[in-house]
Amino acid sequence: MLTSMRGLIAASLIAATVLAATPAFADETDPPSDVTITGSAAIVSQYRFRGLAQSDNRPVVQGAITVSHSSGFYVGTWGSSASAGSGPINIGGTEIDVFGGYTHALGTSGVTVDMGVYGYIYPGATTGNYYEVYGSLAKALGPATAKVGVYYAPAQKVFNYNFTSPTRNNTYVYGELSSGIPGTPITFHSHLGHTGGGFDYGKQYLDYNVGLTYKIRNLSFDASLVGTDLSKSDINTGFGCGNNPGCFNYYHRLAKAVGVFSVTASF
Repeated sequence: MLTSMRGLIAASLIAATVLAATPAFADETDPPSDVTITGSAAIVSQYRFRGLAQSDNRPVVQGAITVSHSSGFYVGTWGSSASAGSGPINIGGTEIDVFGGYTHALGTSGVTVDMGVYGYIYPGATTGNYYEVYGSLAKALGPATAKVGVYYAPAQKVFNYNFTSPTRNNTYVYGELSSGIPGTPITFHSHLGHTGGGFDYGKQYLDYNVGLTYKIRNLSFDASLVGTDLSKSDINTGFGCGNNPGCFNYYHRLAKAVGVFSVTASF
C-alpha cells in the first residue's frame, strides 16, 4: 500500500507520538505540570478531507501530537500517508500538517472559543502547500456539544493550480453536533461543511460526515458515512466533461459517499 518513504514517515510519526506521550517519573508531591502532551495513531480505511478522497480511496496510517499549555495556547502536528496515484487529487504520498492556536472558555457562558493558524505541507507535491487561519465556537447543550467554525485561506500559490476556479482565496464554514449515548461507550457525531472559492471541486460544494465512535480504554473504533453533494451532472459541467462518462466518473469517484472505518489509539 505504501512506498518505503511513506512507511518511514508514518512509522516515525507513530513512534514520536508514543515517545512524546510516555510520562516521566516524578515525585508524587510535584505540582501538576502546566504543559500537557497528547498523541494518537490511527489506521483508516481511506483519507477523506472535506468530503474528498486524498488517498485514491485506499487505506492510510495517521498520527498526531499536540502540546498544550494551561494558558490555552497549543501547538501540534498531524500526518497521514496517501497513495501517490494518478487520480485528480494527488498529494504526493504524504501530508504533514502543523498548527498553533489559542482556546479559552468565555466566562460563565459555557462557550469555548478556539483560533489559530493551520499549515498543510505535502513533501511529494510541494506546489500544494498552503495555510489557513481558523476560528470556532463550541458549547455544551445538555449531553450534546455543538460547534460552528470557519477556515480561511488567503491568496497564495496553491490557487494557481485549480483550473475550475479563478478565485484566489477560499472559505470553509462548518457546523458539528456530537453526543455520547447514555449508558454506553458510544458517541454519535455529525459534520456539515461548505467549500467556496479556490478549493471548489468543479463548483462550490457541501460535504458531510455522520457516524458512531465506540471507545474502550485508549482505543476508539469509528464507522462513518462521508461524502459530498456533488452529482455526476455537477462534475460533468464543472470539469467540462462534455457528457463523457469516463471523464465525469473519473472526477466523481473521489467525491461520492463512502463508508470510512478507523481504529485510533490515543496516548
